[in-house]
Amino acid sequence: MFTTLKSAGMQSVHLFADQRSGLEALVAIHSTRLGPALGGCRYQPYASFDQALQDALRLAQGMSHKAALAGLPFGGGKAVILRAPHIDNRASLFEAFGRCIESLRGGYITSVDSGTGSADMDCVAQQTRYVTATSQAGDPSPLTAMGVLEGIRAAAAERLGSASLNGVRVALQGLGSVGYALAEMLVAEGAEVMAGDIDEGRVQLAVEELGIRALAAAAVSEAPCDIFAPCALGGVLDATVIDNLRCAVVAGAANNQLQHAADAERLLARGILYAPDYVINAGGLLHVALGWQGRSASEIAAQVMQIGPRLTDLFVESRAEARTPLAIAERRAAALLAD
Repeated sequence: MFTTLKSAGMQSVHLFADQRSGLEALVAIHSTRLGPALGGCRYQPYASFDQALQDALRLAQGMSHKAALAGLPFGGGKAVILRAPHIDNRASLFEAFGRCIESLRGGYITSVDSGTGSADMDCVAQQTRYVTATSQAGDPSPLTAMGVLEGIRAAAAERLGSASLNGVRVALQGLGSVGYALAEMLVAEGAEVMAGDIDEGRVQLAVEELGIRALAAAAVSEAPCDIFAPCALGGVLDATVIDNLRCAVVAGAANNQLQHAADAERLLARGILYAPDYVINAGGLLHVALGWQGRSASEIAAQVMQIGPRLTDLFVESRAEARTPLAIAERRAAALLAD
């Protein structure tokens, strides 16, 4: 395990188990160079502990980069609770998780992620103050979607020649909280939205409420479009998928969209502009981080609106150096996180 942690540049990994609640969890802390580690808690089934660990390590590193490039005084961390087939009491599970977070003495601040919601964070908050995205703090999804929309505008201006999204064809993969909010915003901008999700009920709802075009979940990445927006789980862009993309831009809300870092080079070779995920989807982090600091809603929204200009700057430097936007983003993040 230590070789794995060193190769990932990880600062620490903490393992927790609670027999009474059935909790099995891990917290990965990538960096506290700029401040306490901040990152969400995932609650989902994994095929193995190693799969859960690898997920947490990648996500924690992404959170460090995301916080650094967003100008936030926080490091990156991620928690994973391994989802058992049967849990008697979900509230007790998350209260136990809260006690685990408290034991880290503020080194890690948790939040919502895939499989968790504000009600779970309310349970965590009964045991520790190192938690965000509670019911009182509000749902970060709308601001995540707002930031992605601003990033899509910047990408459209760079690759399509205009920041206007009127008539732009967007293939949206995933209609969860963020994906659905983004679909609403895109439709309001006049974009031609097509979308798919493994939950067919969500797709049907979007068809009825928003007038989008339905796609089979497995077919979204191959749909002819201007912009492919991955908004579900990560790892969706590998060599095979990239070879079959029929878009000019990849810009979406999902974390860890690339299967491997080299996939950014594959996108560049195909002439597809890629908006680095941890830059474009930073709106949710800004919501919870600035909310934790007590900043006002208007101040937070103003910071989220800077995601577009930040990406524009990356794209300009990327074009000038003939390098991927991801390479530029990683270079900047590494400089900010250097000791």
